[in-house]
Amino acid sequence: MIVYLDTSALVKLYVAEDGADLVHRAVEDAAVVATCEVAYVEARAALARRHREHGLSRSGYLRAVRDLDRDWPSFFLLVVGTLLRDAAALADRYALRAYDALHLAAGLATRASGEPVTFACWDRTLAHAAGQAGLETFPN
Repeated sequence: MIVYLDTSALVKLYVAEDGADLVHRAVEDAAVVATCEVAYVEARAALARRHREHGLSRSGYLRAVRDLDRDWPSFFLLVVGTLLRDAAALADRYALRAYDALHLAAGLATRASGEPVTFACWDRTLAHAAGQAGLETFPN
């Protein structure tokens, strides 16, 4: 099984929050963990915001960044440039924000490999669009 992590799911690997245990189990059970290149920037921004807003200590922030950097090369990364036109069409079709549309395009491109893909996402609008586009989503 391939699990695709949008940024809301990816961050759960590095921050203790609701759903983190589900993401950890999905990653452990997956043959491949995929995400889009843009997830790195989004994840770093989310971690920095949590630190600035005192939801993550300095040491917790540094640990999360170190762990993300350690894990990043192990992910199957989808290249943004190859997804732009598909993402634009998906943004129009499902009224998605730009990076959400990129994640959906990346999830659909991952499915093109022929393997089953589970799209992990905690954004309701994106999860709904992914389901409408034919991806299995989690959490359901």
